[in-house]
Amino acid sequence: MKKYTNEVEAADALAAAYRDLSSEIRKVIVGQDDVVEKLLISLFCKGHTLLVGVPGLAKTLLISTLAEVLDLKFSRIQFTPDLMPGDILGTEVLEIDSETNRKYFKFIKGPVFANMVLADEINRTPPKTQAALLEAMQERKVSIAGQTLSLDPPFFVLATQNPIEQEGTYPLPEAQLDRFMFNIKVDYPTFEEEMEVVRNTTSDRKVELKSILKGEDITDFQELVRKVPVTDPVISYAVKLVGKTRVNSPDAPDFIKDLLTWGAGPRASQYLILGAKAHALLKGKYAPDIEDVRAIAIPVLRHRIVPSFTAEAEGVTADDIIKRLMIS
Repeated sequence: MKKYTNEVEAADALAAAYRDLSSEIRKVIVGQDDVVEKLLISLFCKGHTLLVGVPGLAKTLLISTLAEVLDLKFSRIQFTPDLMPGDILGTEVLEIDSETNRKYFKFIKGPVFANMVLADEINRTPPKTQAALLEAMQERKVSIAGQTLSLDPPFFVLATQNPIEQEGTYPLPEAQLDRFMFNIKVDYPTFEEEMEVVRNTTSDRKVELKSILKGEDITDFQELVRKVPVTDPVISYAVKLVGKTRVNSPDAPDFIKDLLTWGAGPRASQYLILGAKAHALLKGKYAPDIEDVRAIAIPVLRHRIVPSFTAEAEGVTADDIIKRLMIS
């Protein structure tokens, strides 16, 4: 690590930064502590996150607040049915040199060229446009107009999805959902939390946020997460947990064959271990254990398994199946 004498010191700095970030975000966002934790874990793992929740739960405010306390370049893309790939990636425009009258093409960068990109209501745009963003997420570069341009690190995509309105939407296929590290559900606030939200937002209260981390700090911590040691028993637990979701696996419990049609792939195992490493660091530990894997298992797996018709008919959700797997 560039700024620290050793990795233990860097790990302590990350845990302290997490406490400061959480405290600063709470000035604006009431509750949602688990959502904030998972967003930061995804960021420090170089992952991307899908936020699912009904309108009005401050998803956009949470993301813009996170960008502010991280001092990152932030852009928001409102996904609509008429959005084109060029509206995300950028486009070439024809210009004329005022001195020579020579015509030339100039590339204008799109909103994807930011550190933190909010893809608002990603399921409202056609697959071709969705694919343009998802390719940038995977490759962390953009190929357009015969040239390849890299996206400046850190690069973090947060996509939101409304689970209620399905008419006129284009649900992400499973293969594209798999590119998101986490699928985080944003739920309604408690009565006390909603009281505080109403009190704060209907007054003249103004909040000034402090910047806690800069881009280079985040990339340093992303490198640190990769260096965290993990024991074979913890890796074995993660791999076996993912393997149990596969219907044809000999390790799959009998109920899985009834409740799932498709299980999670190896990317789930990778994200379980990466997420467990980051979760351990945020909690002040220097190496993850099985409890760290379990703590992030649901948001890692819920969008990577496909419940069967039987499960849907019985009202069994992906979350129910994952919880049952962890105690089987």
